[in-house]
Amino acid sequence: VPVLFCFSVFARPSSVPHGAGYELLIQKFLSLYGDQIDMHRKFVVQLFAEEWSQYIDLPKGFLVNERCKVRLVPLQIQITTLGNLTPSSTVFFCCDMQERFRPAIKYFGDIISVGQRLLQGARLLGIPVIVTEQYPKGLGSTVQEIDLTGAKLVLPKTKFSMVLPEVEAALAEIPGVRSIVLFGVETHVCIQQTALELIGRGLEVHIVADATSSRSMMDRMFALERLARTGIIVTTSEAILLQLVADKEHPKFKEIQNLIKASAPESGLLSKV
Repeated sequence: VPVLFCFSVFARPSSVPHGAGYELLIQKFLSLYGDQIDMHRKFVVQLFAEEWSQYIDLPKGFLVNERCKVRLVPLQIQITTLGNLTPSSTVFFCCDMQERFRPAIKYFGDIISVGQRLLQGARLLGIPVIVTEQYPKGLGSTVQEIDLTGAKLVLPKTKFSMVLPEVEAALAEIPGVRSIVLFGVETHVCIQQTALELIGRGLEVHIVADATSSRSMMDRMFALERLARTGIIVTTSEAILLQLVADKEHPKFKEIQNLIKASAPESGLLSKV
């Protein structure tokens, strides 16, 4: 067993109330070890059985009625991220697509084009868009080619991650948010740190591979590999847009299809994933 969270249970209010069951035990574990528990894993609660001198899975209907020892055991298999997308539960994050990055970021012209297409798709489908700009006083504003009309937030930042207090507050105002579609620069810095913070908050993250880049293709490649191993979905702009409409009969399908058809031929960026 790689990790254990264990405590003794006393049937009194200062520990766990008499008659407490599974849900209250879970709450107790979270109160004690919440900052150490990876919520992307499945756990099982086990009870120490004196007669067997070992831990067993918590019996069905278990209630605390005497002193006992319990532990929380992470299962070896992580929960599979299915990656389903629906417009009503999705928010787009556009990260630091700024003018001063233009000469330094590989394939920057390509990711500008793809980013613009994604934002057009977001407007067609009514998906909220959150935009950040890294230290715009020194690095300039978002490039002119990207139309930010209708964006829910456009925020300056110095922190690398996009998960600012204002962003968290905005997400809390949007009912049923489950998925974040994330793109911009740089893949191994702001994109990576944003993605890790978002999944740490229980959100599903989709990184658009043809709309994110770095100064170094090696940095980009290893960041995408690392993020994919954590359960983050690395995908493409066309896959995102078609997954969001889901059906040829969707009222916006033709407009989304036209966006895709109007895109430039594939650059060398996807071959660098």
